[in-house]
Amino acid sequence: MREVGRRGVRGTLLVLTAFTALTATAGGVTLMWGSLSGASSVLVPPAEYLQGSPFGDYLVPGMLLVVGIGGTHALAFVAWLRRRRWAPLAAVVAGYACLLWIFVQMVVIPFSALQALYFGIGCLEIGLVLLALGVWPSRTG
Repeated sequence: MREVGRRGVRGTLLVLTAFTALTATAGGVTLMWGSLSGASSVLVPPAEYLQGSPFGDYLVPGMLLVVGIGGTHALAFVAWLRRRRWAPLAAVVAGYACLLWIFVQMVVIPFSALQALYFGIGCLEIGLVLLALGVWPSRTG
């Protein structure tokens, strides 16, 4: 891959991982706050969505969102920013974590446009890592 292409892939991965780390952390903190405060909010889904799940409230899902999605994406962001050798692995783990989160979420709660957005982000992260690793053949000549 040409140097310009690598910079574009790296830059896009930096934006995606930072965006997902920030929004997942904000979402997880909001879920935890809603569970602990008992206050109803348009930002916290109805408790009825959790019926039939192992969760009685959104405290544990909020913690999982912060650590599992926000944390893996923050780690991937720092790895790409510092140009660590393991940055592609961190980004793939973050991308698959995002996909797994959405798969499980779609089983538990009704469909939301945010699910489609984050599913797309997870797929894009994995695809960009493949490009960064040179898995996609480049055209010559």
